[in-house]
Amino acid sequence: MTTFRPTGLLGLAVISLAVCVVSCSSPGDRGVPETVCGTRIDPRLTRLLLKSTDDLHEFSRVERAEEITAPCVLLSGHDPVLEFQFSWDEGATDLMYLATSSGSVSHVSQPRSIDFAQHAIVGTDGAISITPCKTKGGNYFTLTLQLPQVELTDQTHRKDIEKFMRAYFPATLKTLDCA
Repeated sequence: MTTFRPTGLLGLAVISLAVCVVSCSSPGDRGVPETVCGTRIDPRLTRLLLKSTDDLHEFSRVERAEEITAPCVLLSGHDPVLEFQFSWDEGATDLMYLATSSGSVSHVSQPRSIDFAQHAIVGTDGAISITPCKTKGGNYFTLTLQLPQVELTDQTHRKDIEKFMRAYFPATLKTLDCA
């Protein structure tokens, strides 16, 4: 068996190319899925919300065709990193009520309304958006995002959560059969 040992300019070129492939690729996006809970999303937006990208996988009970309220969780190993709640309802839900309720399903800390085509609130550890979506499951679709690994007093993720929801919520709506 012959071993290839580049020398001179060829060797320098091979080594430079190898270093560029390793260092020029986007290490923050490795392992980050392009589809999260059935919705295509830029992995860079998802990465903004993750503390770890180790062993990312989903647990989902969402069946878009069934249009019933269900969770979907993106896990890193055994730890939930993104928790979604997909919900179809007959009437519009008060998002501030959901966000500030004592329940764990849609609680979002320090919620604030944002200027968005759909009604939405963003907090320090999640977001909730709602829009009319007439289906057999109801007249409104609500999506809750929670980041369980974010400290409730950590204000640094609010803009990243908003950026993610501005892309994720409309992309999710495109996967639904809204009338």
